[in-house]
Amino acid sequence: MTQQTDGPAATTTPEGMPTVDGASTGSGFITSTEVDRIPTLLAPTSGGGPVTAGLYFRVGAADETLATAGLTHLVEHLALHRHGVSDLHYNGSTAATHTHFVVSGTPEEVVAYLNGVCASLRDLPVERLATEREILRTEQAGRGRGPNHQLPLWRYGARGYGLASYPEYGTLHLTADAVRDWAATWFTRDNAVLWMTGDTVPEGLDLTLPAGRRQPLPAPTSALPVTPAYLTGGSGGVVLDGIVRRSTAAALFAEVLGRALFTDLRQKGGYSYTADCGYHPRDTDHATITAYADALPQKQDAVVGGFIDVLARLRAGTIDQAELDSARTKFLKQYEIPDIGAASLPSYALNMLMGHENLTPDEHRAQLAAVTVEDLRDVARELYDSALIQVPGRGVDWAGFTEAPQWSGPSFGPEPLGTVHRSRASDAVSLAVGREAVTLSTPRGRIAVRYDACAAMRVFPDGARHLIGFDAFVVEVEPTLYAKLTPDRMAPIDAAVPAAAVVPMPERDPDEIPQPAARRGGLKGRALGMLRSLRPGRG
Repeated sequence: MTQQTDGPAATTTPEGMPTVDGASTGSGFITSTEVDRIPTLLAPTSGGGPVTAGLYFRVGAADETLATAGLTHLVEHLALHRHGVSDLHYNGSTAATHTHFVVSGTPEEVVAYLNGVCASLRDLPVERLATEREILRTEQAGRGRGPNHQLPLWRYGARGYGLASYPEYGTLHLTADAVRDWAATWFTRDNAVLWMTGDTVPEGLDLTLPAGRRQPLPAPTSALPVTPAYLTGGSGGVVLDGIVRRSTAAALFAEVLGRALFTDLRQKGGYSYTADCGYHPRDTDHATITAYADALPQKQDAVVGGFIDVLARLRAGTIDQAELDSARTKFLKQYEIPDIGAASLPSYALNMLMGHENLTPDEHRAQLAAVTVEDLRDVARELYDSALIQVPGRGVDWAGFTEAPQWSGPSFGPEPLGTVHRSRASDAVSLAVGREAVTLSTPRGRIAVRYDACAAMRVFPDGARHLIGFDAFVVEVEPTLYAKLTPDRMAPIDAAVPAAAVVPMPERDPDEIPQPAARRGGLKGRALGMLRSLRPGRG
C-alpha cells in the first residue's frame, strides 16, 4: 500500500506491462459492460489461472492541497484495513491523479475483496484514523525518494502536481469528517473504472457506491517564469524532465533518449552506471519525459556535459534511422505477449479514466510505422523548450538554461512592509511581518510569502510559524532567531493566513529549535534560518 510517484524508470502501466502512449486493445480483445453503474472492462486469458482485477478512481495526490496532502492515501489505507492479514494477493496505491485497488485470486476471492473495498468506502472505519496516521508517517519516513523528487515543486510549486515533492502534512491533523467528506466526493461510481480478466463478471459483485461525477484532472500550475531552466544540487547525478504532448512519437523518443544516454555515458564514456529515461502520461493531453544519469563526484562535470550533448544531438536531428527502428521493434514486441488484451487492461482502463483515446493494435502499429526521425527531432525540441534540469556543482547557463528563481520576484515592492525584526546573528538579515506578507531580507535577495497565497503554514507549539507559498518559497518565522519577535507581533500572521492552510505540528525536541549563532555581520551560520532551505520539499 505504497504511494507511487513518477521516477526516471522504464515506462510501465500500474501493473508493470510495457506500454506505448494511447496503445491498448480494441474490439475482439476487450469488451465493456457495467457493474453497479461503474464502467467495466473485460478481457479473456488462456490456460486458466487466477482472476486479476483493478478498481480505479480518478483522485490522487495532485487533487489535494499542501495542508491536506495524504488525504487520498489515508482513504486508501482505511478502505483496505478490514482485509487484514491474508494470503490473498492484493494492494492499493495512490498516484498523482488516480487511486488503484488491485487483486488477484479465485473469482470468489476477487468478489470478496472488491465488495469489501466498496463497503469500506461507503462507511470508512474512521475509528482507525489515529493508527493509520501513524502507519502512513512511518511509511513516509522509510520511503526512498528518487533522484527527481525535487523537480515537481520547482516546476509546479506547492500545489497540484508539485505536491509529489512534499511530505503528507495532512496525516498530522486530518479529522474523521474530512476523510469521510473526501471519500464521498471522490470515491464515487461516476469517478471509477473497473477492469477484470475473464469473459464475464463473477457472480456476487456488489460495488454500490454513491453517485457523483467524473472529476476533471487538476490544471497544471507553474513556478517557472521561463524554460528551459536549471537548478543545482541534489544527489550528484543529473536529472531532467520536460512536458510534451502525448503521442506515439514522444514515447518512442523517450526510448531513443534513454538508449543514447546509456551508450554515451556508460558504454563509451564510463561516466555513469545508471543512465535511463522514462515516459509518464501526466494528464489527458500531456506527458512527462524524465531522464537521469548518476555520477561519482570526480565525474560530475563529464556527466553534465555528456548529458547535454546527447540532448543537443537529438534536438539537431542527428538521429540514426537504426536508433528509431530499434526502439520501434521493442514497442512492437508487446503484441507478442500472450493474452495481450488482458495484459493491456490496466492501461486501457486508466486511459478511459483520464479521457485519453485508446487505440486498437492495428491503429497503434500504423502509428508506430508512421513515426519518422524528423518526428523524434520535433519531440526533442519540445522537451528542451520545457525542460527543467538539476545538475551538481556549477550552473548550465552555457547550454541555454536559465537558473530557476532563487528569490521572490519584484512584485513585493522595493521595501518589505510591516514590523522589521533584525536577526540576532547578523545585521544583514531581517524579517518583516506585515499585513499582507511575511518577508525575509538578506544581502543576496528577498523571500516573501503572501498570506493569501500561502499553501500551508506549519504551526509549532513553541511559537514558530513556517509559511510555504504557492510558488514553493518558504519563510520560517522562528522567534528565537529575531529580535523582539513576540507573540503579539506575530499575531497578524495567524489572523491573515487562511484556516484551511494551517498545519498543527507536534512539539519539537529542544535541540530542534534553532538558536542564533555568535553574532556576526556576514551570512554564515544557522541563524539565517531560511537560507538553508529556500524550498522545503526535502523536509
